[in-house]
Amino acid sequence: MPKSQIESPVQYLKGIGPKKAEVLNSVGIKTIEDILYYLPRKYLDRSTFTPINQLQPNTQATVIGKVEALGIKKGRKNRFQVILKDKTGYLNLIWFANLKYVQNAFEAEDVVIASGEISFYNGLQMAHPEFEIISGNGDELIHTGRVIPVYPSTARLRKLNLDSRGFRRILKPFLERVEQVVEETLPQPIVSEQHLLPLSWALKNIHFPENLSVAEQARQRLAFDELFYLELMLALRKKRLTDSPEGIPFQKPGSLIKQLLNKLLFKLTEAQRKVLREIAHDMMSKKPMNRLLQGDVGSGKTVVALISMMMAVESGYQAAFMAPTEILAEQHYLTIHKLAEELGIKIVLLTSSVPKKEKDAILGQISLGEASIVIGTQALIQEKVKFYRVGLAVIDEQHRFGVMQRALLKQKGHQPDVLIMTATPIPRTLALTAYGDLDVSVIDQLPPGRKPIETILRDEKTRPEVYRFLDKKISSGRQVYIVYPLIEETEKLDLKAATEGYEKLKKEVFPNRRVGLIHGRIKNTDREAIMQKFRKGEFDILVSTTVIEVGVDVPNSSIMVIEHAERFGLSQLHQLRGRVGRGAEQSFCFLMANYPLSLDAKERLQALCSTTDGFKIAELDLKLRGPGEFFGTKQHGLPELKVADLIRDLKLLYEARRWAFKIIEEDPFLLKAENQLLRTHFLRRYKDKFGLGNIG
Repeated sequence: MPKSQIESPVQYLKGIGPKKAEVLNSVGIKTIEDILYYLPRKYLDRSTFTPINQLQPNTQATVIGKVEALGIKKGRKNRFQVILKDKTGYLNLIWFANLKYVQNAFEAEDVVIASGEISFYNGLQMAHPEFEIISGNGDELIHTGRVIPVYPSTARLRKLNLDSRGFRRILKPFLERVEQVVEETLPQPIVSEQHLLPLSWALKNIHFPENLSVAEQARQRLAFDELFYLELMLALRKKRLTDSPEGIPFQKPGSLIKQLLNKLLFKLTEAQRKVLREIAHDMMSKKPMNRLLQGDVGSGKTVVALISMMMAVESGYQAAFMAPTEILAEQHYLTIHKLAEELGIKIVLLTSSVPKKEKDAILGQISLGEASIVIGTQALIQEKVKFYRVGLAVIDEQHRFGVMQRALLKQKGHQPDVLIMTATPIPRTLALTAYGDLDVSVIDQLPPGRKPIETILRDEKTRPEVYRFLDKKISSGRQVYIVYPLIEETEKLDLKAATEGYEKLKKEVFPNRRVGLIHGRIKNTDREAIMQKFRKGEFDILVSTTVIEVGVDVPNSSIMVIEHAERFGLSQLHQLRGRVGRGAEQSFCFLMANYPLSLDAKERLQALCSTTDGFKIAELDLKLRGPGEFFGTKQHGLPELKVADLIRDLKLLYEARRWAFKIIEEDPFLLKAENQLLRTHFLRRYKDKFGLGNIG
């Protein structure tokens, strides 16, 4: 098969007809190249043979021996039996299904390798083993007697014998001549300097390695490729952003910013000032800003965003601020509208629950430029929202938005600057992949006077003690959050749990305290009224679902109780905990867990108790959940990592990134002769993702 035919349909391979091709297509295997990259999910090491007299029941083993006798044994349930003999003893191989197939597979005197679990029933036996018959004609072993690959499968694949055995049967003969089909795609300087093994060797040995060490060497080569092409995409995207049409060169911060700083009731931290200098430098540049602002809960990102928006307003532009939920958009609006309007700046709030008459008026103010700052949810990207002159787009908790949503907000203006904010600290490895094309700023300092939150793990037995503690703190003037989980799949159940918890707390546990309830299904206006009451101290306890996860700021609330804490992810627990600890008082967070806990849950909860450092927590969360789940990296329009591991392949990531950015800097369109294969492979395998990747 010529090398150009690697793009050929998968049915060109021997053993794959139209039916199998159709099912393979359903799992993304459409070409010969796709099946080469359909990699094993694990390996079984069957390369070591155990003498029969050393076999132990309830263990896995691989044996080699000669067929001494075979045949169907009649009984209540017929079975096929092979007696296998080696120099040390006898072993029964038995099958209760597919009898015709196995009966035809064996003959007396065959040399057989068998792998499976050993049991004892009238002697040692192995039921339904994987087996390989050594025919003596030089055929290589495929299913046992070696390190064998185990492939991902589905019911549809298995129905057509495309289980692990089926994949091995198809791939083994093809991989014997893979060098004739697969050519090196990386430029020679990379291969040489990184001491990379040949790509064809890696593909052959990722499927059929001689041993597990060889399998790891093959994985590392393919992991480097995967990370390199990902970083190449990010390098191209960043190059296009920096080389894009001229952006808006905003004026140097002037009197409006000075007035705003004088009105603040606190001094900015050095970390905030440093980040503002970076943002101001970007905004005054002719190149469009694309900056990610990271800051742990309570670090003061909102005021940084407000000052940045004021810089746009002072230059005669509008600023748009998009938040993922109504309650968060409302919180931002309440935090900044008083300050803004005292300075004569019109600010409006646009969400889907704003009444039509009011919404029409707001849309008019936006389109005429009367509203200088527009805060809202996804309602901002609706077609009927027309900005007069938007110059800065701020996206908060942006990982909750899809790629297209972010693009649509950017398209509301002509090359506006973009500031992306997140309160979920991003491990460096993830930042280099999911945000590798952005400039990154970090607020790594909390406002002075903040005390670390004391986090305590408790179980049901200690609940009365926890309630006594809450009552004592309420008597001293503090307020309390009690949070119930809300998971989409069980929304009704969880909502019921929160409502029932509220009723019990109000009537039985704290009958003399003022208890409020808030959740996502309460009407927007009612929800805001409840939050206002809580801020004013009219409720002692606020029972809530996770609608308070981010943004809600009530300094007097210094205690949080999280029910069913084991059901939350680590980063989400950290976000929830960040709703307290925002005043000068010592704050507490009680994690109420249902025992017994899984090892994973125990590790999460103990980690939260041991540190309040969001970056440490994020690193552990990445290890526990993996990059795909950490916070929806799929939404970035980036390829999902199938081979590379962002924890153990950190060095590979740095090297892949260095080479990718170097190549794009020297050859932005990959037109040099030495980059032609690289360009062809990149466009073939990543062009669809690159289309998404171009969205800034």
